[in-house]
Amino acid sequence: MSDNGRLMLAPMATVSHEAFRRAVARFGGCDEYVTEMIHAPSLLAGGQWEPYYLMNGPEPDKIVWQLTGNKAESLVRAAALLAGREGIGIDLNMGCCAPQIARTGAGIAWMLKPVAETAAMVRGVRAAIANAAKDGAREKRLSVKLRLGAEDFTDDGFFAFCDMLVGEGVQLLTLHPRTQKEKYRRPPRWDYVERLAVRYGGNIPVILNGNVCDRASYALARAAAPHASGVMIARAAAQKPWIFAELRGACPNVNLEQVALAFIDDVEECQPPEFHRTRLQRFFSYFCDNVTFAHWFKTQMLNAATPDQSRERVRAYFAQCPQDMQAEAH
Repeated sequence: MSDNGRLMLAPMATVSHEAFRRAVARFGGCDEYVTEMIHAPSLLAGGQWEPYYLMNGPEPDKIVWQLTGNKAESLVRAAALLAGREGIGIDLNMGCCAPQIARTGAGIAWMLKPVAETAAMVRGVRAAIANAAKDGAREKRLSVKLRLGAEDFTDDGFFAFCDMLVGEGVQLLTLHPRTQKEKYRRPPRWDYVERLAVRYGGNIPVILNGNVCDRASYALARAAAPHASGVMIARAAAQKPWIFAELRGACPNVNLEQVALAFIDDVEECQPPEFHRTRLQRFFSYFCDNVTFAHWFKTQMLNAATPDQSRERVRAYFAQCPQDMQAEAH
């Protein structure tokens, strides 16, 4: 199925770190891994947690660094730092609608600010990336992940905003076609992905994001947006790190106990102790949906206090429910 375009792992806070990317890579990986949000001011300040956000394994050449921040100056300076690292490119977060992010002026707030302010920020980031490549390094791609905008967005305003991004040097757009306040219960408007892709005639790749969770939904999304250059997957990948293998037409042999235990090991290796519990909780809040007694198993895993306790509970569940050991492809 991947002959229809690239397959990308979405940026997910507390999920899209190296430990999780390893889980995806064990099943053949994907074409691009977008990191969880890197907060530009924290990166510039040399915060104690930043080295963990900058880990680039297990496939450094497939990394896309996602930046978030509310000021142009910090985003420009942070982009200059990341442009010298391995990977495909730098992505600007203009789609996160979490209130604690948007209220600060970051995430989707960049779609709601005066267009001239956002354009100046993008122009500055693009220049920083170009300057970093002057010494012979390969120039990083600049991309933006965005939504449709606020609840009162208009087609003219949305497409004009995208034209501005492209005019300022953005080379790839990923669209989650919901508004700022639309929740996941509302179907994404995949037709906007198609309209955007047709608008740029293939010169600017447009990636579809939203509600792709298996082969059937992938086929529906591709039918709705046949000119999209690929698909980005978030929550479904957190539940099934092997989903990219499925979408490529493979039927991976998935031992759920082994996947869970390997992930716990990788979290211990790739994350500081202060992050262990929250990272495990976030992963298992999705992963447990693969088993018959999902609610019970999820409660057990969310209440586990340490990685060792998490391992014990994984082993206990599959000892009691061995019929759940093997995941089924969909």
